[in-house]
Amino acid sequence: MEGMMDRNKLIIRTSIVGIVANLFLAAFKAAVGLISNSIAVTLDAVNNLSDALSSVITIIGTKLANRQPDKEHPLGHGRTEYLSAMIVAAIVLYAGITSLVESVKKIIHAEAADYSVVSLVIIASAVVVKILLGNYVKAQGKKANSGALIASGEDARFDAILSASVLASAVIFLITGLSLEAWVGVVISGFIIKSGIEMMTETLDDIIGHRADPELTQKIRHVLVQEPEVRGAYDLFLDNYGPDRNYASVHLELPDVMTVEEVDRLTRRVQSKVFSETGVILTGVGVYSYNTSSDEVAAVRNTVQELVMSHDWALQIHGFHADPETKELRFDVVISFDAEPKEAMATLQKEVEAAVPDYKVYITRDVDIAD
Repeated sequence: MEGMMDRNKLIIRTSIVGIVANLFLAAFKAAVGLISNSIAVTLDAVNNLSDALSSVITIIGTKLANRQPDKEHPLGHGRTEYLSAMIVAAIVLYAGITSLVESVKKIIHAEAADYSVVSLVIIASAVVVKILLGNYVKAQGKKANSGALIASGEDARFDAILSASVLASAVIFLITGLSLEAWVGVVISGFIIKSGIEMMTETLDDIIGHRADPELTQKIRHVLVQEPEVRGAYDLFLDNYGPDRNYASVHLELPDVMTVEEVDRLTRRVQSKVFSETGVILTGVGVYSYNTSSDEVAAVRNTVQELVMSHDWALQIHGFHADPETKELRFDVVISFDAEPKEAMATLQKEVEAAVPDYKVYITRDVDIAD
């Protein structure tokens, strides 16, 4: 909990720095844009203003997401951050579309800009400030594991490039008399729109749910299989309730001679280790048993595994258990998304039954949800 509070403070502090910097830049650029009659500079100011508003919404979203769990929301309010990120994306997208419309109007009804030395100095200073701000915000975003801050940092560094293009168009106008600032405004608008679409797409992925981070899942599995009793960790499922708020369930393959008491002790031990080393709360631990002594079972296992894994769409077989007395055989198989599930399972059922005709075969299909 203390780490979460530190994270929130870091996000809020960094966002405040971004708000102040962007408001100053927006004010100066707006003044330059109005005085010089430059649509490119004015739109650059609008871009800074939208960045400041985005930071405000990020703060609000962080505050709301940090509320304590209650009866209606027992797992907390962490996903509020994703909703605030969606609002930010919509604001950026709206700013980009509005900027594009204004730029096209300026192309159709052209008006010459009038730049001064002071305006050029302000624009040049804005480029430097945006580069420094972008590096700072991105570094703090990585430290806090905040997608919103990392995106804001990248956006700020890209804004520096856009401001540099505005400066270049102003210099070209002063040297040659060629006015490119309306066209530069179109380019700026295009990149703002692109940024808004990308932000919205990434946030939608978080809301809908996407594949878990391979580095995190592999780290969890590594913690689990360090236990001497654990032969394998499978069916790892992560459920995300906001940044750094992950809950997980898993199946552990254990010897068939372990008692319930021994499994209980093991479960509590791995839950504590996974949380301390990854921050993930392991809410459920299922069990697959494996045969500890039977030459017949070993032969059947080798036959079935070779048969199943001969198919490219069969990614993994686990939870294998055969009972030589009851002649029952059960296992799980992970099927690729490239295969048609019903056809794949029917094929495996037919082939395995033919390979081990003495056994009643039970096959469970698992989905390829984590690396």
